[in-house]
Parts: sequence; C-alpha cells; structure tokens
Amino acid sequence: MNLTEEQIKVYMTGSETETRQLAETLAKQFVPGQVVCLRGDLGVGKTVFAKGLCSALGVVEHVSSPTFTLVNEYEGINGTIYHFDLYRIEDPDELYEVGFEDFVGGGGVAIIEWPERAEDMLPRKRLEILLERHGENGRRITVKELFE
Repeated sequence: MNLTEEQIKVYMTGSETETRQLAETLAKQFVPGQVVCLRGDLGVGKTVFAKGLCSALGVVEHVSSPTFTLVNEYEGINGTIYHFDLYRIEDPDELYEVGFEDFVGGGGVAIIEWPERAEDMLPRKRLEILLERHGENGRRITVKELFE
C-alpha cells in the first residue's frame, strides 16, 4: 500500500509585497506538470499569490482571477500556466465540461484557487498552500508538498 507522504513549511509575511515575493521564490522550483492548490478565505491573498507565481514563471501579461471564466491561460518561459478559480463551481460535472482533468497534471503548471470544489479530481502529488490572516496586513502561509 502506498501512502502519501508530505513535507510542511510555514512562512510569515507582513505585506502583500512579501506574500508575492514568497510566491515568486517557490515558483522557481516548479517543474512541468506542477499542480498548486491555493486555499484560504475570501480576500486573504490567493490571487496575489497566483500573480507572484505567474510572474516568476515568466508571464508578462496582466494576471487576474478567472472567477467568471473559470480558467485563464498564460504563456510562461517554460510552457503554459493554467490559472483556475473554482469559487463559482456548484457541481463537479462543470469541471468535466471544461476539460479540467486535461489541464491538471499535464505538461503545464496548474494554479487552482478554491480546490476544495474539485477535491476528488486533484492529483495526489501536488503543492497545497493555505493562506491565513495574521494581524492587520500579515499572512501565515503553510506550504504542504504532497507526494507518493
């Protein structure tokens, strides 16, 4: 029986700029097929974090949350980045309609906001990032790498 193993690191940031810089640092270690799940309450900074990831991956165009379009595609230095926002998903079947399983774990990098809406469709190997408020402008960011 294979059990999923995990590695956990916790970071503290004091501003939006520091949060974005942390994301940029983490993204430099990404490989093709990387899946990143961003978890946290509304307004905690998931999209800010996604912008930092995309910046480090070479995206030069404006990065915004795909709340209404479900997915935005960006071209980076080493391939395509798929940025999902699943907040409005009510039925997992909606994800099949857009080909979610083809994007996630494929050759590009998948960044997923609100991944709990697709829990059963996520690969076992992924990076889980939980953003939580810490004080007025700070964030506690827990990074959990899941691997087999």
